[in-house]
Amino acid sequence: MDSTVSYMRLLERQAEPGSKWLYNTGETNLIGVLVSEATGKTLSQYLSEKVWIPFGMQQDASWLLGSTGHEISGCCVQAAIRDYARMGLFMLEGGNIGGVSVLPDGWIASATTKQADINSPGKGYGYQWWTYDDGSFAARGIFGQGIFIDPNRNLVIASNSSWPRASMGDTLGAERMAFYKTVQNAIDAEKIK
Repeated sequence: MDSTVSYMRLLERQAEPGSKWLYNTGETNLIGVLVSEATGKTLSQYLSEKVWIPFGMQQDASWLLGSTGHEISGCCVQAAIRDYARMGLFMLEGGNIGGVSVLPDGWIASATTKQADINSPGKGYGYQWWTYDDGSFAARGIFGQGIFIDPNRNLVIASNSSWPRASMGDTLGAERMAFYKTVQNAIDAEKIK
């Protein structure tokens, strides 16, 4: 049995399902276990087959393994920044590869729309994506890596970082968000000209 499953099954429930939002990487790890079990493949095999190779990622990536030899699905994909940007393009293009959708109909729209209020004005959480009320959304890594996607502006920003501590969202995260807003404003200013 996967160590994540073994550990998390012993934890007490914090709240009734659907009654309270709480970001928990362990739950993302469980999603990875479910995908691997459902497909009969490792996460890296499945990602390579469905997205990485068909979408034309430039380089191989690596994915850290947990103690049981399974990918740690809540984090730990090491990839070239260009390929993180390509992942953003994949999302921007609706999960299509060569005109064929590799995701269920409507999934991107649901995943990138606020499904949970995170008690932060203008922000929310979808299905594994941080959402913003202007229609943009983002993936945020533990030490500041990010993929920001703004469909209204046809914009993808991939950023790499090495924050000195995990999840410095209050300080460096605010600076990163200010950078995204600056780029959005610059695009808007160009449209006015």
